[in-house]
Amino acid sequence: MVLDAFAKVITQADARGEYLSAAQLDALAALVKDGNKRADTVNRITSNSSAIVANAARALFAEQPQLIAPGGNAYTNRRNAACLRDMEIILRYVTYAIFAGDASVLDDRCLNGLRETYLALGTPGASVAVGVQKMKDAALALVNDPNGITRGDCSAISSEVASYFDRAAAAVS
Repeated sequence: MVLDAFAKVITQADARGEYLSAAQLDALAALVKDGNKRADTVNRITSNSSAIVANAARALFAEQPQLIAPGGNAYTNRRNAACLRDMEIILRYVTYAIFAGDASVLDDRCLNGLRETYLALGTPGASVAVGVQKMKDAALALVNDPNGITRGDCSAISSEVASYFDRAAAAVS
């Protein structure tokens, strides 16, 4: 994506036999700065993914103990592991969407058909959505922590991150 933008600007300038303009350089610098924020965001979420998933599941099961009680959808180690795996997969695809700045990979490879699968398996989609929202809260806390990341206004990336989690929660409920 970034290299395509650079190549396009350079090719156009070269075809005209011109140097890059200040406006073009500023636009490319903004693109790099946005890319740095995306990389920082994905790095933070990825580096904390195990804790994000485990803490979200722990909080979900504390609020909805029937899920881990005998007969619950996360009862037995196998089912609990499947629940954690699904949460991990959703989180992973959210990071792909963040990095790309595009929800299509999240939709196409993760969310399409997920609600129908959960319905067929008897998995309570509303509970999965609560787990996704808990992951969202943890991810946003990391994204909005100003320490150790590219400086600047993170409101746009925070809003975008929230939208991907909201999209995932809506897709499963």
